[in-house]
Amino acid sequence: MDGRLLVERLLVYAKTYLHLEDCDTDYMRNVLLSRFSLTDPYEGEADFSDIGNMDVPDALVAEIEEYATESALADENGAERFAADIFGILTPLPSVINEEFLRIKKSSGVQAACDYLYALCVKNYYIQKTAIGRNLKWEYQDGANRLEITVNLSKPEKNNKDIAKLLTAPQGKKYPKCQLCKENEGFEGTSTHPARRNLRTVKVKLGGENWFVQYSPYAYYDEHCIAINEAHVPMNVNERTPAKLLDFVDAFPNYFIGSNASLPIVGGSILNHEHFQGGLHLMPMHKAGYAKYYRSAQFADLTIGILDWYNSAIRFEGKNREEVEAFAVKAIAAWRDFSCPECDILCRTGETQHNAVSPILRKIGELYSFTMILRNNRTDDRYPDGIFHVHPEYQNIKSEGIGLIEAMGLFILPGRLKRQLEEIARILCGQAPYDPKALEKADHDLHVHKHMIAALIAEGMAKDMQEATMRCEAYVNKVCAAILDNTAVFKKDQNGRNGFEKFMQMLSLEEV
Repeated sequence: MDGRLLVERLLVYAKTYLHLEDCDTDYMRNVLLSRFSLTDPYEGEADFSDIGNMDVPDALVAEIEEYATESALADENGAERFAADIFGILTPLPSVINEEFLRIKKSSGVQAACDYLYALCVKNYYIQKTAIGRNLKWEYQDGANRLEITVNLSKPEKNNKDIAKLLTAPQGKKYPKCQLCKENEGFEGTSTHPARRNLRTVKVKLGGENWFVQYSPYAYYDEHCIAINEAHVPMNVNERTPAKLLDFVDAFPNYFIGSNASLPIVGGSILNHEHFQGGLHLMPMHKAGYAKYYRSAQFADLTIGILDWYNSAIRFEGKNREEVEAFAVKAIAAWRDFSCPECDILCRTGETQHNAVSPILRKIGELYSFTMILRNNRTDDRYPDGIFHVHPEYQNIKSEGIGLIEAMGLFILPGRLKRQLEEIARILCGQAPYDPKALEKADHDLHVHKHMIAALIAEGMAKDMQEATMRCEAYVNKVCAAILDNTAVFKKDQNGRNGFEKFMQMLSLEEV
């Protein structure tokens, strides 16, 4: 690999996609030569025509990693960090990004500004577009509602116990303190902390606090963004949260925004740093209608109702920001102290809080559309992983907590399922042997799926791999719907309906 030629290719790429100015070219060339441990530049002729057709920088990343390992600038484990470092150097400084973002927003609107930042994050190798494209995706129409299902091949599966440990883990002098901290912007990375040299963010004020917005490198959906508090403070959905969400949609009316609940089991995978998630994508829950409507004497201008959705959620909509915020604050406070033992809902045991909400907000023209998912993280002897968590019979498909995104109907399933579902399909159509005794062994790759396999076999063998794959997918579809039913604090039976009505009455609401 000719490092000098690679430097020139990178300069052409940066001029084409990363806004490198002509007057900065010599400076940047010298910086790259230094990083590549070279003393003089390339002077021959070269063809750079391929660069103009690059949707993603993967080819250049591969060249950088190859050169880094060949030249002993990085070992195999550090080559990706080295590539991120190079693209971070080529990317404009955060101050330049923020200035340009605001300029575009003022002249062409917020979506144009977001387009600028998103495209930059793809071109500078922060958003892993190719890796994301390998994820398996499909949709499931379940009556009036629709689920989106993704088998994620780029992020490891987590369990609730590991997530809960983050809240009590000693912080020490680790730098940055976590993967969301503002100090990640430009951080080179280590063997235990991902490279963030090429991360770029934009500043925003939420609730009078300093926050910033960035895109997710995993990008589960269109323009998946994360709004993050500049202060390293734990997740805490409280009476101040609605104002922050409202500030966000006023600044970014093109995006929805939402917060995970702030308790383990029901609160997503990161609880030790306050953040929200949002983006351009319309989630399946956004398209759900109302199951019941209610009126409020105090909030007469709001449309309020129970959502026609799997889990327990209320939606309220109105054009008056102050009224929307006031009702949101009231609902959060009411749910925090609500108990309904006949529905297994206890707001706390001793000093341990169990009730929490996942609030979600969109701005549709002048209308604020607020959805609040009611969550509870209690456990008992029957459900030690969570009464309103994924029940044991479904944990072969999904064992990680059901956070904001999945509660809204977009499932992020573990990458192991790609391999496992393919093997199950092979068994189902006779291409692989069915050995129930082998599946009983805990170290067998399909051990967790033994009941699923038995159930599919009992329905009859598939005629070919295509049919087998469709049946496996249909099984997963039903499981995902059942998981969302598991998370409902108010079930769809009479007991659950009575409990939900009790909560709505607590909010001084009357059914229309």
